[in-house]
Amino acid sequence: MKKSPRGERLIITFLGRRNAGKSSLINAIAEQDIAIVSEEPGTTTDPVAKAYELIPVGPVTFYDTAGLDDTGTLGEMRVKATRKVLLRTDIAVLVTDEMGITGKDRLIIDELKNMEIPYLIAFNKSDLGSPEIPSDEMEKSLRVSTKTFLGIHELKEMIIASVPEYFRREPVIIGDIIKAGDLVVLVVPIDLAAPKGRLILPQVQVIREVLDNDAIAVTVKDRELDEALEKLSQPPALVITDSQVVLKVAGSVPDDIPFTTFSTAFARYKGDLDMLVEGANTADNLNDGDRILIAEACSHHVQSDDIGRVKIPRWLKQYTGKDLHFDIYTGHDFPENLEKYKLIIHCGSCMITGMEFKRRLFTAHRQNIPITNYGVIISKVHGLLERVVRVFGSR
Repeated sequence: MKKSPRGERLIITFLGRRNAGKSSLINAIAEQDIAIVSEEPGTTTDPVAKAYELIPVGPVTFYDTAGLDDTGTLGEMRVKATRKVLLRTDIAVLVTDEMGITGKDRLIIDELKNMEIPYLIAFNKSDLGSPEIPSDEMEKSLRVSTKTFLGIHELKEMIIASVPEYFRREPVIIGDIIKAGDLVVLVVPIDLAAPKGRLILPQVQVIREVLDNDAIAVTVKDRELDEALEKLSQPPALVITDSQVVLKVAGSVPDDIPFTTFSTAFARYKGDLDMLVEGANTADNLNDGDRILIAEACSHHVQSDDIGRVKIPRWLKQYTGKDLHFDIYTGHDFPENLEKYKLIIHCGSCMITGMEFKRRLFTAHRQNIPITNYGVIISKVHGLLERVVRVFGSR
């Protein structure tokens, strides 16, 4: 379970006022002490991730968070950190107590609705009191007690029933555009940026999906592609390449052979390909002095010719002929104020969930900021965007 790709885990966040029993509730659901519990209010000071196997859903991550009624300068920072966790939340569990739903609780409910996050309300400490459940929240609410275990099993069942549809269905990367027996050529450059002794996660996932569909995967480096194509007895049904060598590979693949990039496939798999293509096309309207945000979802060792920090800015400046300015933002959090940016260029999002990536797309869209990803913008600046999205019926 702990080896499951972090980007494929369902994220369930427990939030509420201090001392409402969030940590105790996580322990009761997990039937083990995975969260620190104390009678002292404010024991949980920062969001804490805990791995758990939620049957029949599979591997999930529980987030235990600081109280939303925390006070003082540090308290405000803790509340802010809790709200940032919501950007990567699939299901939220609002934990209240015998006091019922307070004004603070109502504010977070409104925020969850605004962010379109599925949520449940757990009225904890029901052994001490039985507050009235508002009629508009009746279907989402349940009285529980971590002391007597009242309603714990039922709450777990409600969480399972609330799993979003996108997580229930079997997502496909390329499985819907290939069939059994198809030959799929995967072009994987091995250079200084490639992890030693292994392939990166998107490449591994695509290979597995090819095999799951009873198709044939042929993996080659870009330097051996021409030789590999010559040796094949029939043209491949699909060629997928790493975006960094898309221009070189495109020259070797005849135009009548379906052709795309790993990053373009993942743009559709986890996000909204049409939105990302639209974002890339706004590069045609950039002007001198415009600011571009390079958003990296996870930290990594920066190479001298790093794709996001060096290559993409260089290619985009060459394509537009404009004096552009680039900011780098790394990690799970997303900048709160995006208004100064004319374009957001996001990484491939292989280490975050589809919902977290979609929520970032929604955040950008709500502020009317175009957004695209590495692979899509690379194909754009190399004049290959229409070709790499053609296989998915996009344009």
